[in-house]
Amino acid sequence: MTKKKVANTNICRRNDFYDSTPENLIEEIMSKQLANEEKWLEIGLPDLVEQISENYETYGGINHLDGKDLPSKKIVIELLEDILSILFPGYLGNEKLTKSNINGYLTKVLTSVYVRLVKEVDKSLKYFCRKIKKCPEDVCLKMAQVIVRELLEDICRIRILLSGDIKAAYCGDPAAKSFDEVILSYPCVLAISTYRIAHELFVRRVPLIPRMMSEYAHSITGVDIHPGAKIGKNFFIDHGTGVIIGETAVIGDDVKIYQGVTLGALSFPKDEKGHTIKGRKRHPTVGNGVIIYSNASILGEKAVIGDNAVIGGNVWITSKIPSETIVTVKFPELKLTKK
Repeated sequence: MTKKKVANTNICRRNDFYDSTPENLIEEIMSKQLANEEKWLEIGLPDLVEQISENYETYGGINHLDGKDLPSKKIVIELLEDILSILFPGYLGNEKLTKSNINGYLTKVLTSVYVRLVKEVDKSLKYFCRKIKKCPEDVCLKMAQVIVRELLEDICRIRILLSGDIKAAYCGDPAAKSFDEVILSYPCVLAISTYRIAHELFVRRVPLIPRMMSEYAHSITGVDIHPGAKIGKNFFIDHGTGVIIGETAVIGDDVKIYQGVTLGALSFPKDEKGHTIKGRKRHPTVGNGVIIYSNASILGEKAVIGDNAVIGGNVWITSKIPSETIVTVKFPELKLTKK
């Protein structure tokens, strides 16, 4: 006598709500106390306002009421896009540019960027000064003017670096058909360009804005480059998604890394009160000519990768790697089991 096969009742079990017929669903909805909803704006809403207002008092660390101005995220992103349009004229931006109108365009955009960015940097510096309460009158505005002028005067130098980065991407990727394709479509261009702008503000001690810029690029490209990192020339990130480069990482010239690579911290030293000690080197150093393949994790300040080393995919490195070394994981054995 054969046993009757019992159906698996756990498979595709649905919630009664979704199993309802349209008629039952309407009845379920109508059975709610809909009459009270008509008075919610008069009775329920004021109570909700009070609850949220009290929540602001209890959890004050995530609201900014009765405080001084902070830089505008929207304006900072707009400024970043305007600077990128200057770095890549004719590729980014909305205006059709020619040799005959480029000077007028540059004058207009640079003037606008200067005025608006000075305001945002001024607010960022005031944010810092309010914490130490030792800020002479107007010093933040004067510093902001100097910082923004220096950044704009660095545009030619930044473009030279970016030219090398674009060439590295074109030469390093057999799929790249032209510089145009690289500039217009490769996520590493936005990520690295944003980093090179944000880094100039970071080294000039501008609070907030460098991270706002870099995290915007991170959200768009999936590439997370802290503006404090030091990155040499001819830098290429292939594919890009999931790449993380920490604040104190140092990367030499002619380095190529692939998706999923982490140049991160191994641990965070703490003081006697258990608070994380900030401002110390905690990320790797990568020499010149290094190639790092996908999903490699290189962690901690002791991870120093020598020149021209090749780091294979999926490795975990926390110590020094000599120059001219190839690092790989031993090939795993595949185990096949009959289903």
